[in-house]
Amino acid sequence: MKLGLQLGYWGRGPNAFHVPLAKEAERSGFDSVWVAESWGNDAFSFATWIAAHTTTIKICTGVVQISGRTATSCAMHAITIDHLSNGRFGLGLGLSGPQVVEGWYGQPYGRPLQRTREYVDVIRAVLSREDSGVSYDGDFIRLPYSGSDSWDMGKPLKAMVHPLRSDLPIYLGAEGPKNVALAAEIADGWLPLYFNPEKPEVYDTLGTVGPDFEVAVNLMACAITADDKPETIEKALVGTKAALGFYVGGMGHKSRNFHKELMARMGYEAEADTIAELFLAGKRDEAIACVPTAFADEISLVGTRARIKGRLARWEESVVTTLIISGGPETLRDFAEIVA
Repeated sequence: MKLGLQLGYWGRGPNAFHVPLAKEAERSGFDSVWVAESWGNDAFSFATWIAAHTTTIKICTGVVQISGRTATSCAMHAITIDHLSNGRFGLGLGLSGPQVVEGWYGQPYGRPLQRTREYVDVIRAVLSREDSGVSYDGDFIRLPYSGSDSWDMGKPLKAMVHPLRSDLPIYLGAEGPKNVALAAEIADGWLPLYFNPEKPEVYDTLGTVGPDFEVAVNLMACAITADDKPETIEKALVGTKAALGFYVGGMGHKSRNFHKELMARMGYEAEADTIAELFLAGKRDEAIACVPTAFADEISLVGTRARIKGRLARWEESVVTTLIISGGPETLRDFAEIVA
């Protein structure tokens, strides 16, 4: 089992602790560090910043939103950072949701799976750097572009910069069953939002994947406690329950929230409905209070060292290859020791 550090995305500005945390993760033997974007900082600049202050740890995006830039532009970013980091970059891509895609990027969300497939196809074509250049005739991507507003002067081009690796790894963030199946088909890895190793049936569309296929999971909480009393575990999960309340209740439209749907598939449909109803009614504290502690605990690793070691076995027996954690330097060192 490998470890990754989740730095997420910025709040009001860059976090002064991000670089020291990345350095600590590198010293502690972590395999990767992950950066993200929402509708604030971009992930590529963030990744470059971390890469410039580290030497061996992998730098991965978790995730870049595909509506934020064209596929060829995304490939250019990936090629650039892979060179600057000496081959340490991993490209995590994600659809986001219709509220962000249509509300922030001003792009349509229709047929997201086909859009993802074409996006990855084009990135791989850029990375292959064939002499004929990149040509693509998809439903959403046409290279060279053609249309009623075209000047009809476009020609297939190949990247001027030679990619350091034509097989630069591409990971897909996926929650829905069809999107999970797509990740297994076209990507080098899968990035679940949350994962319960005791309920593999929730993710059965992943099918059988090869030994090199990465499954990197964000632990919703990771903390070592003084004891394993129910009230202690509950306290350790307070922040996680608040985050889940926001994801399930506020990160999506009333009629379609992928995070809420995933929670329902994991066995908490009634609770997910209640959380969403309360959150959208402006009753956020009540919504958070309705997040089951059991659910938060299933997708986390909290408790004494003995409890965490015991629960770690179920993760090691699953398809998961990397546990991505967040926390301070002491937490990073503790989990590096426990996993080792």
